[in-house]
Amino acid sequence: MGNKNVVLASFILFLMAVILALTYHLCSVPRVQIIILQASDLQSFHEEKDAIRPSKDKTERVPMLQQLYLTFRDNNKKGSKNEQIIQSTSQCSVIDDAHKFDCYPEALTDKAKCEARGCCWQIPHSGSFQNQEKNPINRPMGVPYCYFPTNFPGYKTGLKAITPTGFSVALNRNTTAIYPDDVLNLVMDVRYETDYRLRIRIFDPKNARYEVPLNTPKVTKAAPTQKYSVVVSKTGDPFNFAVVRKMLTPADKPAVLFNTSGAAPVIFADQFIQLSTFLPSKFLYGLGEHRGRLLQSMDWRRLTMWNRDQAPHDPDTGTNLYGHHPFYLMMEDGGRSHGFFLLNSNAKETVLQPAPALTWRTIGGILDMYMFMGPSPGEVVQQYTEVIGHSFMPPYWSLGFHLCKYGYHSVNETMEVVKRMQEAKIPQDTQWNDIDYMEKYRDFTTGITKFGNQAAMVDKLHSMGMHYVMIVDPGISNKSPSPYPPYDVGTKMDIWIKDSTGKPLVGKVWPGNVVFPDFTNPKTTDYWTQMTKAFHDKVKFDGMWIDMNELSNFFDGSLTGCQENKYDNPPYVPAVLGDHLKSRTICASAQQNASLTYNVHDLYGLTETMATYQALKTVRGTRPFVISRSTFAGQGQYGGHWSGDNFARYEDMALSIPEMLNMNMFGISMIGADICGFHDDTTEQLCQRWQQLGAFYPFSRNHNDLGKKAQDPAVFSDAMKNSTRKALTTRYILLPYLYTLFHKSNAMGETVARPLFFEFPHDTNTYSIDDQFMLGSALMITPVLTKDTTKLNTYFPATVWYDFATGNRIMGNGSRMSVDAPLDAINLYVRGGNILPMKAASMTTTESRKNNFNLFVALNGTGQAEGGLFWDDGETIGTHESGTFNMIMFMADKNTVTSGVMKAGYTGENMKLEFLYIAGVDAQPKTVTVNGGTAQFKYDSNNKTLMVYLPLVDLLKPFTVKWM
Repeated sequence: MGNKNVVLASFILFLMAVILALTYHLCSVPRVQIIILQASDLQSFHEEKDAIRPSKDKTERVPMLQQLYLTFRDNNKKGSKNEQIIQSTSQCSVIDDAHKFDCYPEALTDKAKCEARGCCWQIPHSGSFQNQEKNPINRPMGVPYCYFPTNFPGYKTGLKAITPTGFSVALNRNTTAIYPDDVLNLVMDVRYETDYRLRIRIFDPKNARYEVPLNTPKVTKAAPTQKYSVVVSKTGDPFNFAVVRKMLTPADKPAVLFNTSGAAPVIFADQFIQLSTFLPSKFLYGLGEHRGRLLQSMDWRRLTMWNRDQAPHDPDTGTNLYGHHPFYLMMEDGGRSHGFFLLNSNAKETVLQPAPALTWRTIGGILDMYMFMGPSPGEVVQQYTEVIGHSFMPPYWSLGFHLCKYGYHSVNETMEVVKRMQEAKIPQDTQWNDIDYMEKYRDFTTGITKFGNQAAMVDKLHSMGMHYVMIVDPGISNKSPSPYPPYDVGTKMDIWIKDSTGKPLVGKVWPGNVVFPDFTNPKTTDYWTQMTKAFHDKVKFDGMWIDMNELSNFFDGSLTGCQENKYDNPPYVPAVLGDHLKSRTICASAQQNASLTYNVHDLYGLTETMATYQALKTVRGTRPFVISRSTFAGQGQYGGHWSGDNFARYEDMALSIPEMLNMNMFGISMIGADICGFHDDTTEQLCQRWQQLGAFYPFSRNHNDLGKKAQDPAVFSDAMKNSTRKALTTRYILLPYLYTLFHKSNAMGETVARPLFFEFPHDTNTYSIDDQFMLGSALMITPVLTKDTTKLNTYFPATVWYDFATGNRIMGNGSRMSVDAPLDAINLYVRGGNILPMKAASMTTTESRKNNFNLFVALNGTGQAEGGLFWDDGETIGTHESGTFNMIMFMADKNTVTSGVMKAGYTGENMKLEFLYIAGVDAQPKTVTVNGGTAQFKYDSNNKTLMVYLPLVDLLKPFTVKWM
C-alpha cells in the first residue's frame, strides 16, 4: 500500500510538472496556433447542423463562446515557416524577425525612446532591417528595431452576449497605451450576415465616432448557417480573436484566415487605431491604389492610403496615389480564397511582413471589418461587390476607342485629329477635350475666341456617329467676373467646403483661386445638376471626365494655410507623401456636411462621381458615362477610372495590367491606362505595342500631355497604322462578348478583366502572373511589354487553347511555351469550352451595331462549349430591370451547336446570325445543316477549323447547326 502511495504521489508530481511546463509555454510563446475549434464549455449555445445557435434563454450571458486550444511546436523539428524559434523566456526574447511587430512606426528611433514606450529593442539578426536606405518620406521599412513585447498591456476580454445578428464582446483595459485619448472600453460586435459574409465591428459604445456613410446591406438576424467560425479568447484573458473557415468536406482541415493571437495588441485611441493579424499564406492581392506588381510582396512593405494628386511614377514604394481601397484577396492552400474589407475612410497604412502578417493603422473612425469566404476568387469579388455595389452598366458606345490630348487648343485642331483617324480607317468612337476648351480654365465655360465653336464641333461628331466627352474639375473660380453662375449659384446655395472658421476654404488649381463644392451635402447634387444642364443646353456632350478630385490643391491646405489643431497635426501621420495630411490638398480640419475633411477626404472622388452620375442621368436621360481619377470603395457603381498621369515607358505599360486587374477586384470594371503614356514623348514601337495592349483594356483611351508630340495612331507610319487598325478592329469584333461581360459585372458582380488565377485557382504557377490576363473566362490576352521583342514565353494553363487569329489548337500543360509575337499583332487565345458572340467591325459602334452577329465556337477536349449573349439598345437605363433585353445561350456538344432563347425582350434592331467559326473539328465534315437545311461551309485541315455560312438565322429563335 505504501508503495502504491509513493507511485501515486510521484504521478501527481509528474502531472503538476507537465501543467507547469505548459503554463510556462503559454506565457512565453508570442504566437499561438489554433488547431481545435470547438470548446466543451458552450453553455449558452446549442450545436445544430454545424451552426452555432443561441439558447432559448437569450438573456443568459455567455461565459465562453469558443476556446482557443493551443499547440506549441519546435520550429527546428517541424521546419514550418509559419512557426518561430523560441530562444528565451524573456518577453523580449529573440524570436524570428518576421514575427516582430513595429512598436515605433513614426520614424527612426533609439533604444531609450523605444523602451520608454514599454517596447523591446533589438538589432535584427536576419533579413532586411530598418537601417537600410531610407525611402522618400524617411520611413524606413524592414525588421523593426523596436517591437512589441509579448506582455504589452492591452484589452482584456469581457462579458459576451448573444445578439439577434450574432454576438458581442466587451473589451476593457485599465492602462493607457501609446497615443493620447485612449478609449478604455470597447465593444466587438460580430454579425453573421450571410453564410459566406461575416462583419465584425470594434467601436466605442459610449461616444459616437465617425463611420463611413456607405450604403451597405442591412441585416437584422444572423444567418442560420455559416461557413466560418469566430473564435474569441476567454473572459478575463488578453483579447484576441480568429476567423476560421469551417471544413467544406470531410477530408478538409479548418483554415485559420485571420488570427490576432500573438500579433501586436489592438490599440484604439481617438486618432490612432491599430489591428494586427497573422495570415494563412503569402499570396495577397489588392490594397489599392498603389504602383506595383499584382502579387503583393510580404517583405516588409508599407502601403499608404490618403488620396493624392500624384503621378504613379515612383519606384514600388507603396506611396499614396489617387484611390483608397482597403480590400485584399488572399489565395489559400487548395486553391481556395477569401477576402477582407476594412470599411474606414481615414488616412491609413497597411504593413505586410514575412510571417506572413498584416497590420492596419488608421487615424480615425472605427474598425468595421468584412470577411468574404469565397471560396473561389471570383466569388470573393462577387461577395465584396454585394456590399459596396456592382459596377455600373456602361453605354455601348463607351466600349469603343477614345482619343484625347492635353493640347488640342482649338476646334480645328481637335477635328483635324478626327479627320486623320478617319482617313487611316482606324476605328474611333469618342473624341475628348482636356481643359483647353475652357475660358481661362473655368468649369462649364467655352473659350469661344480661342477654342472656337465647341457646340458645332460636337454636333458634327454626332452626325458622324461619334460621341464627345470633356473634362470638368471640381474647383470653381471665385475670382471670375460676375455673372459666373457656377460660383454665384453655389454661393447662394451655400454648398462650398468651409475652413475651420466657417468661411469657404480657398484653394488653387488651374483657373487660380477656387472654392470646392461639398459633395457630401445633398444640395450639391442639385447644384451640380443645374450646372451640367446649363452647359449641356449649349454643348450636347455625352459623358464627363472628372479630374483633380483627390482633392488636388496647388496650395498646401488653403490660401491662408491651416490652423494648429489635432486634425491638421494629428499625433500620428501615416506615411503619406509630403509628410503632412495637407500636402497638395485641403486642410484636414475643413468642414463638410458629412464630417470633417479629416474623415471624408478620401470620399471626395466617390461623392463627386455619384453627383455627376445623377446629373447626367437627369440631363441626358440615358446611361451616364463618368470617368474619375480619384476613387473609393463603391466607385464602380457610378463610374470608371483611368490610372492617371503615367509615363511613356515600357515599365508603365507593363504595370498598367496589375492596375487594371486590381481595379476589377475593387469593383471598378471600366478601367484603363493612358495608352502610349501621358508624360514624356512616346516612341513608335512603344506606342504600337501599347495600342495593341490598350485595345483590350475595358476602357480604351489614348491620351498625352501638353507640349508632347502627337501620339494618336494616325500620326505614325503606315505599319503602325495597320497594326493599330488590326488590334482595334479585333476589339470591335469582340464587343458583343465584352458587352456581355459588363452585363455580368453589373448584374452579378463579376470581373471583366481578371488574373489567370481567377480561372485556374488550383494552378499555383498562375498566382504571380501579371504579364497576361483574361477578359472574362474565355479570352487570354498576351501582350508584348518589352522593347525589340518578337518572341514571347507565354504561360498556357492546362487546358485546350485556340489562337484567335488562326484557330490553331494549343494543348496547354501548365508551363510556358515560346511563341512568335510579330510587331504587327497581339496574341489572343480562346479557351476551349467557350463560345464567343461577335459582330463585324466598323469605324464606330453606331455602325457596327447594324452588322450581323457571328460566333467563335472553341471546343474543349470532349467537343463541348458554351457561351451567351446579352443585348439591348445600348443606352437605355435599367433595361435588365424592365426586361427590354435579349439573353441567348449557346451550347456545343460533339458535332452540334444549338441555342436557347432565355429572354427576347428587345426587337429594336438586327438580331441575325451570319456565320459560325468552329475551332477543334478534327475531321472534315461531309455535310453541314442549319435547322435541318443544307449550309455552305469551309474546312481548314491545317488548323482543324470549320466555317459555317448561315442563311441569316434569327437569334431570337432557337437554332441547331450539325456537321457530319
